[in-house]
Amino acid sequence: MYTISRYLKTSPLTKQHLLIASITMLFTFFGNTQSQKITLTQAIKIAQQKSPDYKINLNRNQRNYWRYKNYKASFLPELRLNASLPDYSNAVRRITNDAGQDIFVNQNQLRVEGGLSLAQSVPYTGGTISVNTNLERVELFGLDDNVGFSVIPFTIRYTQSSLLFNPFKWDKKIEPLVYEESKREFVETMEQISVTTSRLYFELLQAQKRLDIAETNLSNQDTLFQIAKGRYKVGRIAENEVLQIELTLLNSRNAVTTQKIELKRTSQNLARYLELDDTALELDVPEALPLFDVDITTALQEARENRRAVIEFRRRRLEAERDVAEQRGNNRLNIGIEANFGISNNGDDFNNLFNNFNQQENVSVRIGVPIFDWGVSRSRRKMAEANLDLTTNNIHQDEQEFEQEIYLHVLNWSSQREFLQTAEKAKIVAQKRYDISQKRYVLGKITITDLNIALQEKDSAILQYLNSLQNFWEDYHTLRQLTLYDFINDKKIEVEALLYE
Repeated sequence: MYTISRYLKTSPLTKQHLLIASITMLFTFFGNTQSQKITLTQAIKIAQQKSPDYKINLNRNQRNYWRYKNYKASFLPELRLNASLPDYSNAVRRITNDAGQDIFVNQNQLRVEGGLSLAQSVPYTGGTISVNTNLERVELFGLDDNVGFSVIPFTIRYTQSSLLFNPFKWDKKIEPLVYEESKREFVETMEQISVTTSRLYFELLQAQKRLDIAETNLSNQDTLFQIAKGRYKVGRIAENEVLQIELTLLNSRNAVTTQKIELKRTSQNLARYLELDDTALELDVPEALPLFDVDITTALQEARENRRAVIEFRRRRLEAERDVAEQRGNNRLNIGIEANFGISNNGDDFNNLFNNFNQQENVSVRIGVPIFDWGVSRSRRKMAEANLDLTTNNIHQDEQEFEQEIYLHVLNWSSQREFLQTAEKAKIVAQKRYDISQKRYVLGKITITDLNIALQEKDSAILQYLNSLQNFWEDYHTLRQLTLYDFINDKKIEVEALLYE
């Protein structure tokens, strides 16, 4: 007969003991770092100042800020210095003389030129007006060395590429929306960082709790195994029950090892996201937030006023309308204008350059009319119009999804506190049932199967509570992200408060 004493001698427990002890020593050696206590609120604050997502978000916001500054500066005057210092040439060139003949001459000269220009965009017309001045000195080398000068004290120039399409008018509508959209995107991303931090925080918290459960279960199973061996010796239980308890003990040891590895992984994930050097983190179980109700009408109203998507809808529609206006303005008739008015003079004596100026004027109007282009102009215009219709339909669908997402999330948030309260009560009940079952098993009133069922329900209830708590906090930050509104403090979430807090 296969006795329990013979089973214990041939059991693989010795090897298991050595393996578990070795792994435990390794974890103990590498885990003896100084632990750091941290709460969920502290973790979120650190993530919103140091995480990789925050740095990317900040860089994106700065890029959009300087884009907007560049747009604003494009409507301000621009003063430029243009110079050629020097321009030397020694070559044979072909020129046309006064008789209309082409002759070849040796040209050996040094030219120095410089000037200032002050340019200003004209938003109302779409053109550019500029005031220019220029001074030029040319020195000829050879048999008849001489020096010549040319001066343009001032000239006023106006240019416009198209009279039927004004890009500045559309930029004044679109660029402010792009900048406002970027600021709201910054706030939404900060709230998304809170959601990500909550997920990583609770992953580590659940790993810590699973390890605590596994170690507690291992201690309890070892005690039960010793009790079972004593009962078997006096013939109170069968060998099958002893084997079942030993199998549970082995599984508990494996569970401890597995949970230690999982604890290390989740701890590194959170520490890396928060950019903390120490991965030995001790987490507190966060409490539920103060009770507050969210009205669907209020949530939708705040979302329409605060969300980036609302600005994005307007910007996408304006961009599509701009493309249509551009094709309609340029495809059928292309008109451009350039006008110049100023004075100039030239001569060999620099002192006489500023007397008896010559007047220079020129006006040119360019017209391009497609007579026959195989339908290219018409097809471009039709494509722009079709894109406008497609954009309008897509925006309408996105607006419906936008409102539906907020509506469903508010309904889900209304149920989260009830789910959390139920899970917390279930945890207390399951723990009490297990304590009673454990005492009854010691007294021999229930089987090991009943005890294991109570153990599994107790562990499941504890983890289910943590899972409900995680959903509660993630849904809270998601609600803030969807509305950009702080319902606890009853105020909007402003980008300035996040940037300079």
